Amino acid sequence: MEYEAVIGLEVHAQLLTESKIFCSCSNKFGDTPNENTCPVCTGQPGSLPVLNKKALEYAIKAGLATNCEIANRSVFARKNYFYPDLPKGYQISQYELPLCKNGKLKILVNGKIKEIGITRIHMEEDAGKLIHEGNDPNSSYVDFNRTGTPLIEIVSEPDIRSPEEAVEYLKILRATLMYLGICDGNMEEGSFRCDANISIRPKGETKLGTKTELKNMNSFRNIYKALEYEIKRQISLLEDGEKIIQETRLWNPDKGITEPMRRKEEAHDYRYFPDPDLIPVVISDEYIESIRKTLPELPFDKMIRFMNQYNLSKDEADTLTSSIEIANFYEKTVEICNDAKQACNWIKVELLGLIHADGIEFKDINLTPEHIGNLINLIKSGKISGKIAKSVFKDMYSTGKMPEVIVKEKGLEQISDERKLKEIISEILKNNPKQVEQYKSGKTKVIGYFVGQVMKATKGQANPQLVNKLLTEMLND
Repeated sequence: MEYEAVIGLEVHAQLLTESKIFCSCSNKFGDTPNENTCPVCTGQPGSLPVLNKKALEYAIKAGLATNCEIANRSVFARKNYFYPDLPKGYQISQYELPLCKNGKLKILVNGKIKEIGITRIHMEEDAGKLIHEGNDPNSSYVDFNRTGTPLIEIVSEPDIRSPEEAVEYLKILRATLMYLGICDGNMEEGSFRCDANISIRPKGETKLGTKTELKNMNSFRNIYKALEYEIKRQISLLEDGEKIIQETRLWNPDKGITEPMRRKEEAHDYRYFPDPDLIPVVISDEYIESIRKTLPELPFDKMIRFMNQYNLSKDEADTLTSSIEIANFYEKTVEICNDAKQACNWIKVELLGLIHADGIEFKDINLTPEHIGNLINLIKSGKISGKIAKSVFKDMYSTGKMPEVIVKEKGLEQISDERKLKEIISEILKNNPKQVEQYKSGKTKVIGYFVGQVMKATKGQANPQLVNKLLTEMLND
């Protein structure tokens, strides 16, 4: 029997506000444990939460960017459960009346555009963090700094059918939030994290199967592998005549398997009810429209435009639009050199390759679009060869000097003087009579040997096209 996967994703994204969602404590990551806390975020008796307006604005932005309906009235609720990192014994979230609902996000997979429905986007506070370190294996520490960090939870419809679609959806969603400037998208630090609900059913069936929830997936690679494994595990169970248990499972990246964590809770287990300390959130259509006007061109639209306008492949456009900084850098480079393909190659392969190797952020580089645009223009004008350009690029990257300055300082300008090149070629032909005879006897591939000798003699500065032309003429003379 042929099966299909049915996948829905729940994404938690931390909002880039300076303070927490219901108090004025700092929202900075990485500070000393329990430094950024107060009676409000730790739920002390008598403390009262007050909604952060900037967090509300950011949540509305996310809803607008994902084509959601924005509610004029939404309500915060208490989600009750007990865990050591939850000091109040409940989490302030939204339940029956969320801020955003009925959205959609487009993805491009295997050349086809598909819309993934978004059930809801609601606001909530993050919990604290358990630290499982120290000498005593039976003890854990609690850091409440993260308690009260503003979150949005983005819940997709079960429209995803494969790990490929899931990863593509998450990449577009993450890039969208980063373009908006509302989330830094850091998966390692947990500011963008994903849980997956997954079930399988016979192909053609409309009824949903029993689902499991997957957690502990902190990279696109792990999400892909976890989903792939869980699909195979569930199919194997059904084919062996066993039942799938509705449960929460953890991805174990070391073993490459999912493992049971706990039985899955239902909504009624959390005993939701409206938070009595927070009034309903009431916003006007005018306020919503004022936020809509601030939205930039979003990553999916930009990716499609790059493919059409600059004749780029999906992979190329995907990379160049992965952040708004890279996309802007690329377009300014194209303006300078008027060569979209060369600009793509130098940024995607050379520049991003060095950035990745150095483990730095794109914003921290020494280069500007003028550096790469001018370098491409030097190649197109024949002043330097492609090989020399790579050497110049590395110097440019490390020093921040303009390419023309490096070429002048190091005397790297390409030799295109026919008289000078003829003198060098004549000397090489004179010193290699055996190879000359081979060429004249029909073994024309030996011309590559002569090109190599010329490049060696000129330290790579000879114009390769001109060298090939002159060699052909002189060997056939």
